[in-house]
Amino acid sequence: MPNEFLIDTKSANINPDIVGMKTDKSSCVNQPLSGVNSDCLTQKMIHPHTFAKTRKLLDQAIVSAWHAVKSERRPPTLTPTRWVWRLAGFYHLCHSTPQLMEEARSSFALANRQTLAQWAAQKAQEEAGHDILALRDIRSMGYRAEAVVKAFYPPAAKALMDYFAQSSQDSDPIDCVGYSYTAERLGTCIGEAYIHKVEALLPPGINATRCLRIHSAISPTEVNHVQETVTMIAGLTPQERDRVVKACYQAALLRFSPPKEAYISDEEIENVLEPLKL
Repeated sequence: MPNEFLIDTKSANINPDIVGMKTDKSSCVNQPLSGVNSDCLTQKMIHPHTFAKTRKLLDQAIVSAWHAVKSERRPPTLTPTRWVWRLAGFYHLCHSTPQLMEEARSSFALANRQTLAQWAAQKAQEEAGHDILALRDIRSMGYRAEAVVKAFYPPAAKALMDYFAQSSQDSDPIDCVGYSYTAERLGTCIGEAYIHKVEALLPPGINATRCLRIHSAISPTEVNHVQETVTMIAGLTPQERDRVVKACYQAALLRFSPPKEAYISDEEIENVLEPLKL
């Protein structure tokens, strides 16, 4: 995997021919938000065939981006030092999400697209505080967290956030749905084995995988978020679904593409981190 954030090559096991999520006679969102319009996700009943077809379209877009990149570049081997660098990336990927989703919600609401407005409001609520988990992880590694994230904004994370911001602030912010689905769907490719692999690299007694865990397959909420988003997308118009599928492809291209510049070295990271130790 060229991009060093959230997943690695062995974790990328999306199969667009397998739905992979259990459904009963219908799929619907289980946790409504208070004070939202009655035309909401909780009242959308989606047939399992429609759900499966929608999920397959979205996952095919991600897999197509994977094959389109075709890069032989690989990120440097993960080390405790590089884990701090990645944690800074996780922070930036999480920090602006509630604000950007709120901006998208406002645009959807003004256009009377209530299902999308509720979805964006729910995302803003769900993602709140995840940046704090990344800060706690950085502190656990022995560094002043706020100073670290101020010093480091990994290019891969910045490219993703620039795309997310542009999508959310567009006159029609529906591309942010594809961005969000891609991020959470790839999160469900992170399993217990990869998390243990990271933890084995860290000093004994260090708890610095909080942010990773909550965005992984071992988090029930992450899996539920993917299912909820597929359900919502399945109820959109064909034109809207097409936009979301294309946005999944674009977001996945960014996730899988290596940075244009050389990867930062551990020595360069350590030089910045040295004065930021607690």
